Order: sequence, then C-alpha cells, then structure tokens
Amino acid sequence: MPLTDLPLDQLRVYDAALTEPSGFDTFWQNTLAQARAAAEPHPTATLDQSTLLTAIDVYDVRFPGWRGQPVAAWLLLPHGAKELLPTVITYIGYSGGRGLPTDHLLFPCAGYAQLVVDSRGQGHDTPDHGEGPSTQWVEGFMTRGIDDPRHHYYRRLITDCVRAVDCAPGLPHIDADRIVVQGASQGGGLAPAVAGLVGDRVAALLSDVPFLCHFRRGADIAGDGPYVELARYLRLHTRDQPERAFATLNHFDGVHFAARATAPALFSVGLMDPVCPPSTIYAAYNRYAGLKDIRVWPYGDHGGGYGSSSGEHLHWLRHTGLSPLKVS
Repeated sequence: MPLTDLPLDQLRVYDAALTEPSGFDTFWQNTLAQARAAAEPHPTATLDQSTLLTAIDVYDVRFPGWRGQPVAAWLLLPHGAKELLPTVITYIGYSGGRGLPTDHLLFPCAGYAQLVVDSRGQGHDTPDHGEGPSTQWVEGFMTRGIDDPRHHYYRRLITDCVRAVDCAPGLPHIDADRIVVQGASQGGGLAPAVAGLVGDRVAALLSDVPFLCHFRRGADIAGDGPYVELARYLRLHTRDQPERAFATLNHFDGVHFAARATAPALFSVGLMDPVCPPSTIYAAYNRYAGLKDIRVWPYGDHGGGYGSSSGEHLHWLRHTGLSPLKVS
C-alpha cells in the first residue's frame, strides 16, 4: 500500500475543523444515566477451567451494558493473584468479539489483570438488539441506525464499553485506581471514547491505529474497511443528504471524545494504512487533551507495528507508573 494521505509534517498539524453536535455532552450524559439506571443484574465472574492454562486464571464475565443488557467479557489474571492489579480493559476490532481466552495472553503474562469486552452483535456471545424504525442499510455496522443518533449502533456499543469501566471494580483483583483502556482499530477508537466519557477513572489509554475518528474524511479517502460502508451507503442513497448521515455519526466521533480525555495516552499510526487513513487518526490525536505520544510506523498498514507494538505498550506502561512489577 503506497502513501496516499498527507505527508507526516502536515499530519502533525492537521486540524479536522470538525464541529461537535449541539448538545453533545447532554446526549452522552443522558445515555449513560439511562444505562446506569438499568444496571441489574450485578456483574458475575465464573471461573473457566476448560482452557488448560496453568499460568493464567480465566473468568467468564457478564455485566450489564446498554439498557442493562448482559455483555460478555473474559477476565484474565496471573494464576494465583492475591492483590489488586493494574487492569487493562481491552476493546475489540471491527467484526470481532472477545474470541477465546488464548487470544489475549500478553497482559496477564506480564502481570496485569485484563478484561476483554465482547462487541455486541460482532462476537458470538453478546447479541445486539436494534433500536428505532430503521436499523441497517448496508452490510456491517456503520449504517445500523444511521437515521438518528439515538438509534445508532455505536451509541449502544460505546455505552457497553463505558459500563465495563463502571463494573470492573466489582470483579476479582481489579484495582479501580489503575485502569488502562486499550484497543486497536475499532477498539482503538472505543478506548478514547471511554476515556473522554469517564474522565479520571481511567489512568491511561493505549490506542492503536484507531477507527471511529473523522468519519467524513474516512469515507472520502479510505480504500478498504468499514469507512467504505459509508461511501457505499451514500452512493446507493443519493436522495438522502450526506449531512444527515454525518450528523448522526458526529455524535460518535473520536475527535470530540479526544478533546475531553485527559489520561496519559499512547497512540499509533501506520502511514500506509488504507483502512484508517493517517489523517483520521491525527484528527483525534491532535485534539487529545491529555499528555500524549504517538508511535509512527512509516511503512505500517492497518497492522501498525504488528508484534513490535506489544513491547511498546509494556515499556510505556512501566514509564507511566502502571507496571505490576516491583522494580527495585
């Protein structure tokens, strides 16, 4: 994939010039208040002994998300943990769910607790119950409820992700004062959304090649992936003004959440990414309100730094004071 976006020097100063919707904060305050009012039943964690893992304890978790609907998650802990641990809450990439516990071994092997949150309707364990009269126009999730922000899919998914932070302190060995939100692609966009909505209840943010940032730019220039769903929708429904679709999506844009997030953050970007073009990522990164850094992979596609990202994460977390290891 060749370079098809702006040069790096322009990306570093790129301004999306994106105006947030009127009533953005009220929209999200009311959304989360409704979810929290329906916060029954309480989170549950059941030890799963089927994995045959000897160094990691696995719990099958359910917690109440959007409208109190149960959301599945995995809780992975270093075997025999007795103390409260810094905890990585992981959100998943587009069209994927929580998968198998063996898909998520890095952080518990490094001494962290990890809560891996299923994505409603994308995984196998958390169904999505659509809202409103129109729930989907083309394949995928981008246009599910695009007529109205109250009915859009990402209102429900982002709410689930916030509720994971709300419910985490009720689960075994999770230190509520040391919660890190983390993900790549869709998960990389959900993590700053959560950080912007829960404030100082998040201690740090890891966001790799984030999706859900500057939707209009993504629809205009992405060559692959979910933003293409928007372009296809707008091509097939030319009688509907694009402004209506983007007005809905503007309620879920990472640019606005980034401006409200203050936890220390590490982002990453691949300069040859056809799925999340670098300018969409920098649109959010440049608005981010907290201490921040970004790892730039000049020849990276949507895989970013691939295996190198793991070491970057662990070293950065230690530097930020969030290592579970006792360093003499």
